[in-house]
Amino acid sequence: MSGVDAATSVQLLGEIGFDAPRILLERYGLELLEVADGEMIPGSYWGECEAGVIGSRVYARADTPVHSLLHEACHLIVIPPARRDLVHTDASDSQIEEDSTCCLQIVLADALPGVGRARQMADMDAWGYSFRLGSARAWFERDAEDARAWLAERGLPNA
Repeated sequence: MSGVDAATSVQLLGEIGFDAPRILLERYGLELLEVADGEMIPGSYWGECEAGVIGSRVYARADTPVHSLLHEACHLIVIPPARRDLVHTDASDSQIEEDSTCCLQIVLADALPGVGRARQMADMDAWGYSFRLGSARAWFERDAEDARAWLAERGLPNA
């Protein structure tokens, strides 16, 4: 997915540490597991430094982009807990789940000190996420109503 140099273009987990993301994920019944530098990340869909998911566990290294950690964790958050046990590497089930995952990762970025939604959206754009309106910010502000409604129906943060 990446066409950019992650080390210079997007915020990495090592810059903010694992503690705050671990606490955030625990609120949703998820476990963040730190993978040693240079080791393969279990359950990573994109490989390299991208976060991985298996069941209710999210795997990441210090060089994992924060947006990747949030995106993969949000995939697990938006699906029913009973489906989590079936997840290995690919958690997406539909376009609305994918859109809701993107929306939620932007919202939850505000819960991480030093991250925030503005940085999250900029990193999503830098990494190559694509949205109909050309940027994560434009999509989030003007075209994410369906994702927000979907999240709200499930009692998840959406604004």
